[in-house]
Amino acid sequence: MMMTMKGGHDDYDRAKEVKQFDDSKIGVKGLVDSGITTIPRIFVHQPESLIRPKPTTRSESNLILTIDLSSDCRSTMVDQIRQASSTLGFFQITNHGISQDLLDRMISSIIAFHEQPTEIKARFYHRNSSTGVAYSSNVDLFQSKAASWRDTLQMRMGPTMPEHDAIPEVCRTAVIEWEREVGRVGEVLMRLLCEGLGLEEGRLKEMTCLDGKVMVGHYYPYCPQPDLTLGLAWHTDPGVLTVLLQDQVGGLQVKYGEEYVDVKPLPGALVINIGDILQIISNDEYKSVEHRVLANPSSEPRVSIGVFFNPINREGMYGPLPELIMPEKPAVYRQFIYSEFMKKFFTKELDGKSLPNFYRL
Repeated sequence: MMMTMKGGHDDYDRAKEVKQFDDSKIGVKGLVDSGITTIPRIFVHQPESLIRPKPTTRSESNLILTIDLSSDCRSTMVDQIRQASSTLGFFQITNHGISQDLLDRMISSIIAFHEQPTEIKARFYHRNSSTGVAYSSNVDLFQSKAASWRDTLQMRMGPTMPEHDAIPEVCRTAVIEWEREVGRVGEVLMRLLCEGLGLEEGRLKEMTCLDGKVMVGHYYPYCPQPDLTLGLAWHTDPGVLTVLLQDQVGGLQVKYGEEYVDVKPLPGALVINIGDILQIISNDEYKSVEHRVLANPSSEPRVSIGVFFNPINREGMYGPLPELIMPEKPAVYRQFIYSEFMKKFFTKELDGKSLPNFYRL
């Protein structure tokens, strides 16, 4: 597929080139395999969105806590999670009970999916999939001002998994095992998060926050011009909680003040971050923080696997929990229907904090 980097504005029809790219079903990996040395114009971001981190002497390890889930002191774990969730909104966990073997197999299986021949992957290339499984490049491709340099395998994991045969065979066994294990870790984390808010430990579970699960297997191939694009534009996650397995290549960054801080890969660890819904229902006690992924300059592909936990009560009303509203801390968000909230997310580009702000009183 030929996609040109034309110089004149009159020559450039973005809508046409986006459609051409999407119709090809080759993804970013296919562009790389074609031997391109410059990225198509649809991937070029405006300079203001490509701001690199300012030089800083601050140690990232002091900002992004690593929490040992095997600790005998539960109150310490609760305090650490509350501290991380109420400031940076990100932390890493170790000794979470998922074997290193499964972590390795998940990374390998997502690589294996994305490195299959195009004609095999193309069977899964959808924007709306009733099967619960979809492969595509950029969920917001048709809404964004600039595409990002990644491909994604997306899969529904809850409340029910896709049909067995609908899951790509190359990653089927690992993904089925992953769903069970990551669900267990999610439940542990939500109990600890509830305790950190002074709630009954099963409160989030009662609200069906564990039941809706969506997995994304992101693949970031080598980018020939990484300074012109991003792997994933800055955004916040819309749901309750995200559990992320990243490989050792790196590239994930969290916004801290006016700086971006690297979330350095830690062998065997999982990255956890607070989503918009949890910020809202916690009445701003917990923070959903903007983050992004840099384009990958390495010849080795970067892979990350995220699981988003969301409520399944789509027509339910959401807002700050009554237990967290008091005279000295009134509600800072209005009530809304969850389906309305998610519709807003999927009809805009990934562009930061606009969702929670839309519901702020």
